[in-house]
Amino acid sequence: MGEILNKIKKHIEDMGNKKFINNLFIILIGSIILLIGVSFFTKEDKKTELPTRIGEEKAPSKYDYNEYLEYELANILGKLKGVGEVNVMITLEDSIESIPASNTNKIIETTKEIDSEGGSREVNREDINVQMLSNDDNSLVVIKSINPTVKGAIVVAEGAEDLAVLENIYEAVKTVLGISGNKVQVYSSK
Repeated sequence: MGEILNKIKKHIEDMGNKKFINNLFIILIGSIILLIGVSFFTKEDKKTELPTRIGEEKAPSKYDYNEYLEYELANILGKLKGVGEVNVMITLEDSIESIPASNTNKIIETTKEIDSEGGSREVNREDINVQMLSNDDNSLVVIKSINPTVKGAIVVAEGAEDLAVLENIYEAVKTVLGISGNKVQVYSSK
C-alpha cells in the first residue's frame, strides 16, 4: 500500500505546488487514520439480550415463548387492584414447533410384466423428493409455528393474602393461559 501511496504522491508532485500537495497528502492520511480509529471505538454489538428477570425494562422476544408468557402475565397481573410486585413461573410441555415450507415431488411408476409362460407381475415404484425452501440468508421459510402447551403456572404476588385478590389472580391466570385450575398455584410473597 505504501508503494501505491508513493506513486500517487509522486504523480501529484509532478503536477506542481509541492507545499499544497504535501499538506493535502498529510490531511488525507490523517483522515484515514481517524476514520479507522472512530470505527474501531464505536462498534456496537447488534445482539439484543433478553432480560433475565421479570420486571426488567425490555420485554422478552416472542421467540422465547416461555419468557414472553411469563413477562406478559406478570405485567398484566401487576395491574390488578390490590396486587403489588408479581413473579410468574410457567412450565411448558415442549418447545415451539415450526413447520417449514417445502416443495414435494411424488412420482409413482407402475410396470406390468408378462413372461413367456403367461405369468404376470406388477412392479410399483414410488419416488418422493422433498426440498426445503429457504430465504436469501439460508434460513428456512416457516409456514406455521405451533406454540407449546402450558403444563402449569405458579404466581407469587404481593397482596395475594387477601382472598378476593387471590381469586382474581387465580381466575386471570386460568383465563389467559387457557388451563384448568389444578394447574395454577397462587401464593402471597414475603
